[in-house]
Amino acid sequence: MVSHVDERSTVSLPVRHSTARSLISRASSSTATRRHRHTRSHHGGSTQPAQSVFPWFTSGNVEIIITSGRKEQRYLLHKLILSQCSGFFEASTSEGWSRSQPEPNTQSFQSGALARIGEDEAATTSFTQSGPGSQVGDGRRWRYELDWGSSEQDIPMLVQKDASSSLFGGDEATSQPPPVRNKPQAPQSGFFRSMANFSAVNMQHGSQEPVDDILRDYDNLFRIFYNYPPALDAVYIATAYVECKSLLQLADMYDALEVVGPRVDHHLLRFQGRLWKQIAKYPPSYLKLGYLARSRVIFSEAMVHVVGQWPAGANQLRGQIDNPVMELIEDKVDELEETKARVESRLFRITLTTSRGDRVTPHNSMLDWLAVSLFRQWVAENTTPPPAPILKDRTRPGSTRNSGQNAPLPPPPINTGRIYRLLGTGSQAYLPHEELKRFLKLRPEDYNRESLKKFERRVEDMKNLARDAVKPLMRSFLELDLGRDGGGLPYLTCTRLDDADFPWDD
Repeated sequence: MVSHVDERSTVSLPVRHSTARSLISRASSSTATRRHRHTRSHHGGSTQPAQSVFPWFTSGNVEIIITSGRKEQRYLLHKLILSQCSGFFEASTSEGWSRSQPEPNTQSFQSGALARIGEDEAATTSFTQSGPGSQVGDGRRWRYELDWGSSEQDIPMLVQKDASSSLFGGDEATSQPPPVRNKPQAPQSGFFRSMANFSAVNMQHGSQEPVDDILRDYDNLFRIFYNYPPALDAVYIATAYVECKSLLQLADMYDALEVVGPRVDHHLLRFQGRLWKQIAKYPPSYLKLGYLARSRVIFSEAMVHVVGQWPAGANQLRGQIDNPVMELIEDKVDELEETKARVESRLFRITLTTSRGDRVTPHNSMLDWLAVSLFRQWVAENTTPPPAPILKDRTRPGSTRNSGQNAPLPPPPINTGRIYRLLGTGSQAYLPHEELKRFLKLRPEDYNRESLKKFERRVEDMKNLARDAVKPLMRSFLELDLGRDGGGLPYLTCTRLDDADFPWDD
């Protein structure tokens, strides 16, 4: 089984410099100091200073406003953290694309902010000012607002706005977040509304409104940037899937999958057995999720199911996932078919020999030859589609008699997984005692107690040889416990992904 990291544990973000980690740790230290000291009484009384904690850091220089319906969330974050976690913010705050505004009074802004955030955060501000790529006190600031577009087909996206009229305009505005103002209903994008219906997962309990989902997704995105655990459902696996899928889609928009993916992976892996069962029910959906999250475990588990029952999930994957993944699926399907062809060839070459080492024939051992013939006939009937019917439908096209009831039904698919598992089990799993007895009675002159025992022994020898032949198909690379009977799955689960197969490691 897979060992998992507890959701409350710290997950290291793949930032490129140590400045961001130093900034977060110093901000956390100053937060703890302020929480310890905020109960002190001062002579004459004084107002409680604003805390510099997520989502509002008084040392931040990027203001983000997320408005959805009548609800609004505001963030004051750091350009350094955002640019190192998201390619979108790295590009939009660069020199060529940025619409940053110079601070009107940088010195007074810094002195006022330092007086409020304390000595620890002052050290952080001084460090970031002197270091390369500094974000605090470098005279620049940014402002983003969520733009819903002009139609429901438009995807809501953060747009950089003029920062001159934002909270950076005055010194006192940085002490606390502005009050939330009610705004008229904004148009809702069909992209986000479709997240809840992305797969056939049945929700176990009532879901939130779409507007709440957008606020939740953006809040989880920024929380992960600052190494806080995201607010994802930890009870209902179906709800957790929808929330994780929506969060990954948002992270993909802002080029932040490298940071968000590990958090989603750790959260889902906590479900253990329930996760493996859900993947078995909806393998195409979880294959897409595992690919976005860069989760080797989820992606491999879903890939085994997808390849085993291919082309059942082709319609849910073609055009909805990157070409490298489709090429990987097709390659693994071809490998599985080649393995099955080699196994079937070995099955039909299995034979018995006489005491002298000669192959059995009707001339040297009729009873042994009957055992070989019966086994081969059973294998052919259970691994080969039935022949097409000879009689054709004589009804005319368009006539009342040519209805759906009269049309010939397609033959049912061959349950190869079950057949090969029967061959791998052997003994009485197939061709049991009663069936052998009925077969031998077709030749009354050869039927007696001694001949029946010998016939059963020779058939058992064929089963043992067949069990060795199908071993390559009996391996299972699933985390799901299939049990001795293969869990009732009608397909093979012997597909294996090597380290070089994962499409995001290229």
